[in-house]
Amino acid sequence: MRHARIHGLGGYRPERVVTNEEIVQFIDSSDEWIQQRSGIVTRRFAREDETVIDMSEPAARQAMAQAGVSPEQIGVVIMATVSHPYQTPAAAPMLAHRLGIPNPAAFDISAACAGYCHAISLANDMVRAGTTDYVLVLGVEKLSDFTDKYDRGSAFIFGDGAGAAVVGVSDYPGIGPTLWGSLGDKADVITQREAWTDLRPQMEDPGREDGIPWPSFVMQGQAVFRWAVFSMAPVAVEAVRAAGLTPDDLDAFVPHQANMRITDAMIKALGLPEHVPVARDIAETGNTSAASIPLAMSRMLDEGEAPHGGVALQIGFGAGLVYAAQVVLMP
Repeated sequence: MRHARIHGLGGYRPERVVTNEEIVQFIDSSDEWIQQRSGIVTRRFAREDETVIDMSEPAARQAMAQAGVSPEQIGVVIMATVSHPYQTPAAAPMLAHRLGIPNPAAFDISAACAGYCHAISLANDMVRAGTTDYVLVLGVEKLSDFTDKYDRGSAFIFGDGAGAAVVGVSDYPGIGPTLWGSLGDKADVITQREAWTDLRPQMEDPGREDGIPWPSFVMQGQAVFRWAVFSMAPVAVEAVRAAGLTPDDLDAFVPHQANMRITDAMIKALGLPEHVPVARDIAETGNTSAASIPLAMSRMLDEGEAPHGGVALQIGFGAGLVYAAQVVLMP
């Protein structure tokens, strides 16, 4: 059995910085309340004409350059996203074409904020099984397209961005066992308001006077917070144990950037030593769902906050409800 590891990482943050002051123009809240409840100070929004494919391209090129891998060497492209606005075709094949990757297997997966960790696990299995030598993994979201700016419970949370990783053949294990799962009975706590099919009668009947409600994402914040704090911390602990390590062996902790208080609760549950750096990108990027982990890890490496080649625990969790966690060697 072959081994696999992450050879390169890349990230892209849109230019537009959106402050809490801008957000609270449309909801009954304040900058102080948002920071206290979530830790978010700013977030990034993509341009109106900027797509998930547009954001993925620079992140992917950076990851491929860091890995020293050419487009011809990529055999599979996996894009984790819930904000590509087309049911079909998927975004991954179009990104592959832009990058000049010849005839790869290319597909999107929908696992919300856990999508990147799911994709890393799939890539790891593909490389180890000999399906391909290199997999390009993307976590990308344009959540500003699906956020109701008048919804007090979610308007301040989400942001846009893209992260990428190249997973490929290695002489040693670089990706640990994945702890993952789902709770389908909790599907209503983070969900899209309406199904696309529910909008069809209003769109087909020009005589109707009522407007078409946009199927924005909504969230039951307290329910999600309780689940993340009490259920995800044990998953993080088990992911470290499954890799044959202890928290003291970690060189970085990169949780999904959902809420600063959730991160703090996980640190406590892990008994994480003070010397281990922790990603807190949510303060400046908001919750970018599938993009949050690769964006944060890429930044930590670029800024010297985490060591190249070090051991990192990453965990994603979100709508579904779904989750996934694994220990990886950083490139």
